[in-house]
Amino acid sequence: MTVHARAAIVGTGSRAQQFTEGLARREHIEVVAFCDPNQQRMAHHNRLLAAAGRPPAITYRPDRFTEMLRAERVDTVVVTTIDALHDGYIVAALRAGCRVVTEKPLTTDAERCRRILAAVDETGGDLSVAFNYRFNPVHELVHAQLRQGAIGDLVSVHFEWMLDVRHGADYFRRWHRERANSGGLMVHKAGHHFDLVNWWLGARPQRVFGLGRLAFYGRENGERTGYRRDYERAHGSSAALDDPFALHLEDNEGLRALYLDAEHEDGYFRDRNVFGDGITIEDDMAVLVRYDSGASMSYHLTAYSPWEGYRVMFNGTRGRLELEVEESAWQRPQAKVTSAKGNVHGDTEMENAGGARILVRPLWQPPREVEIPEFDHAGHGGGDARMLHALFDGGTGGAEGGAQTATAADGALALAVGLAANTAFSRGEVVDIDDVVRVK
Repeated sequence: MTVHARAAIVGTGSRAQQFTEGLARREHIEVVAFCDPNQQRMAHHNRLLAAAGRPPAITYRPDRFTEMLRAERVDTVVVTTIDALHDGYIVAALRAGCRVVTEKPLTTDAERCRRILAAVDETGGDLSVAFNYRFNPVHELVHAQLRQGAIGDLVSVHFEWMLDVRHGADYFRRWHRERANSGGLMVHKAGHHFDLVNWWLGARPQRVFGLGRLAFYGRENGERTGYRRDYERAHGSSAALDDPFALHLEDNEGLRALYLDAEHEDGYFRDRNVFGDGITIEDDMAVLVRYDSGASMSYHLTAYSPWEGYRVMFNGTRGRLELEVEESAWQRPQAKVTSAKGNVHGDTEMENAGGARILVRPLWQPPREVEIPEFDHAGHGGGDARMLHALFDGGTGGAEGGAQTATAADGALALAVGLAANTAFSRGEVVDIDDVVRVK
């Protein structure tokens, strides 16, 4: 076996698992190091390497990160830590001459973003952001239709995203519920979607306005609606046993190994009450964006829907294109949430779940449906596998004009929309993107 890359993965929670498993399947890459404050989680990832027949990686604590890069001769760094910590590892790795792949979002605030962009300019380094939805084959088909002029010049987009009460609630059980860690759903989740629209439109966002609030989760809302149960975290609580919003870590081997068995090292609870105290992010958000092409977007994210999916409507000078994707159907209230990769994210036990549909409605002509070939729906509609192929094998998404990996500038523009939306929420005014982050 000839190894062409020596990779290190920083942050070994559940988001790192697709990279550990994906890189372990690639003979030209060796995962030589893990970096995390929690030895239990790093041990779990070494078990994943062993299951793939690969040698164990050396484990390092965060204060030894730069030492790790030198000692293990790392040339590729994958960053999957808490979002607010991305910048420190990205900048250090770029300055050490490493190629960097970071989980989305790029980071969580403007100052950290500017620091990352300065390091890219200073080093000329290679930084990619793991926006996997660019590589979803349905999204690539939409991109191809728009590029081919199916509806003429793009005028406006309406994007409605619904997170169901499994997946949506999960952001309110874990570190994402605190704005200091995640930047809120406008940064952590919607930034994912903002990049997709930037890519679909081939345009740069210019101005943003928005309204957002915590309307469903949190103690006050839970007491008002009657959903609240009296517990801090689900494990060991009798009050959580009949709570459909509770996450039962002990019921799933992966969650137990990554979190329940590891929490004695760092005190991190993965199963907090979604109707508890200390939630500082919104769960219902509406945003307006103007682009340099003249197009506009209206966007709405709901994190407490009875079903999960999204609808995107493009209006153009020659007609309209509609995309509808149903990722999970209605949820049974008595069903226990047991898996961060499965039930939580709607990948398993989907009752009456639908699929995807692309419909083009030209002016003066009957509508036509765009054929969607059969593909593997696992991993964000097939996007994960295609993204890994593009990032680590030099491949593309596979559709006409296949997806391009997102650069630091792409990551910054998506982030800037989310940060501008957060500012608009608090100030009640329109925010210019350039006043948040200037991206070359």
